Amino acid sequence: MQTRFILIETSHAGNVGATARAMRVMGFDDLVLVKPRWANVLRREETIQRASGALNVLEKARMVDTLDEALDGMTHLCATAMTPRDFGPPTRTPRAHFAQWPKPQESVGGMAFLFGSERFGMKNEDVYRCHVALSIPTDPSFGSLNLASAVQVIAYEWRLALGGFTVQDAVVPSLHADAGQIAGLLSHWQQSLTDIGFLDPLAPKKLMPRLNQLFNRAGLTEEEVHILRGIAKAMAQAADRKS
Repeated sequence: MQTRFILIETSHAGNVGATARAMRVMGFDDLVLVKPRWANVLRREETIQRASGALNVLEKARMVDTLDEALDGMTHLCATAMTPRDFGPPTRTPRAHFAQWPKPQESVGGMAFLFGSERFGMKNEDVYRCHVALSIPTDPSFGSLNLASAVQVIAYEWRLALGGFTVQDAVVPSLHADAGQIAGLLSHWQQSLTDIGFLDPLAPKKLMPRLNQLFNRAGLTEEEVHILRGIAKAMAQAADRKS
């Protein structure tokens, strides 16, 4: 399903750039601007800076004179509105509306999200053309939401409805300590524990074998062995200063 984000009469260049970034991180790149304030908005420095690398969205973006042009090919239109209109489409939260997808009885060839100007929002006649008015739940005492922030929320919710992205675990390369390094660590700790009086070498019991099993279960890396040996060294130095 094609997804398009439409900004109508946007006045702040930074919001265009931030919208491109919000779209890009959610995997969308179809941006259309209807009569923006700046004819060169896609090339303005503030736009490019706020896009933060999402230049492919800006390069592909189009500027048109009418909403009709922006809606070409779209079959399901979603307005964005903070408050319900007395007359017009139903008002729903993005999550509630997207929960209806996919709709077997409908063929949705293109999903369009419409956003009005920063000062006035969407015009009533534009909202009336849409199938739904999406309203993002906010604190009733402070409902003002930045344009690009609203785009980010709706883009995220729509991406979830489409299946989302898999969270990738960070891969941190590390080498596990080998048997020789663990043996060296144990020897170092045995000496330091003796120096501080924690281990009686004449009656060691099973302290060192238990520490050996503890280190094995931990699956220590080489860096972690260095840290533990540093601790052992500090213990020995503290015991030496005390004596």
